[in-house]
Amino acid sequence: MRNSSVLLLPALFLSTLIGYANPIFDGADPDAHVFGGEYWIYPTSAGPVKDGFHAYSSTDLRHWQDRGVALKLADVTWIHNDGRPQRKAWAPGVIEQNGKYYFYYAVGPQTPTKPSRIGVAEGDRPEGPFLDSGKPLVTGGHGFEAIDPMAFKDPKTGAIYLYGGGSAGAKLRVWELNPDMESLKREIKVETPPYFTEGSFMHERNGIYYLSYSHGATNNSTYSVHYCTAPTPLGPWTYRGCILKSDASHQGPGHHSFLQNPVTGEWFIVYHRWETTNPKGPYRGERRIAIDRLEYNADGTIRPIVMTDDGPPVSLLR
Repeated sequence: MRNSSVLLLPALFLSTLIGYANPIFDGADPDAHVFGGEYWIYPTSAGPVKDGFHAYSSTDLRHWQDRGVALKLADVTWIHNDGRPQRKAWAPGVIEQNGKYYFYYAVGPQTPTKPSRIGVAEGDRPEGPFLDSGKPLVTGGHGFEAIDPMAFKDPKTGAIYLYGGGSAGAKLRVWELNPDMESLKREIKVETPPYFTEGSFMHERNGIYYLSYSHGATNNSTYSVHYCTAPTPLGPWTYRGCILKSDASHQGPGHHSFLQNPVTGEWFIVYHRWETTNPKGPYRGERRIAIDRLEYNADGTIRPIVMTDDGPPVSLLR
């Protein structure tokens, strides 16, 4: 979620980055996908990247290229209409549907009188450029913080759901999207799972639905990833425990996504962490993005994840 969020400032230049071991590059809240025979990561940008959200691609999961600005925040006209002098944007979630790509993202922070909001933009290619819809899709308030959107298409029914919420109030909400992907068909009441703070992610494997999410404070060692399983993407949730937490060399791992190589069947977790041995915090500076293996037990439960500095193995898509 927040901390090293994208400031809404004029565009700056960032050269191509090459990552071949963990951490692969600076950033946070990575949303990872396979589109068009390439791996893609959409993070909350960090460092000098203050112009908007960037997209990163790879053909082997180890060497990454900055593909430039996916969504230019200066083109999002509604961001400043709440009267605040400055806003931040973070936590993108991307989905492909009907030959188009849809980019969901959070704008905030929330205050008692000025709520956070979730926006959506559309593009023809995974790298963008994405054109914003012109208005917020979800607006927070009344104890709900509209942050950390994640879109998921149910492989069984074809319904597409938007998950969001967390932090202040720590409430999970789910909506079904209309076919246009830029409006809400209905909200579906779901239970907020145990230890939920923010950063929800949904995936399905062998008929089991996995709701995973971050718990703890984003700037200290309590940040971690927990998960539940369910027979549907809407629950009911069965809590399964914590699968990613701080170790001696890396602190506060979380706000993740899961990624599968469709050729080999291998699974990976893409997440951010702090590169420090200090277990206390609060940490300052930049979080960094890492990729590690994700493995399942025979019963479908997820094995605890071991953070590495070597990074993932080469995993080709062809």
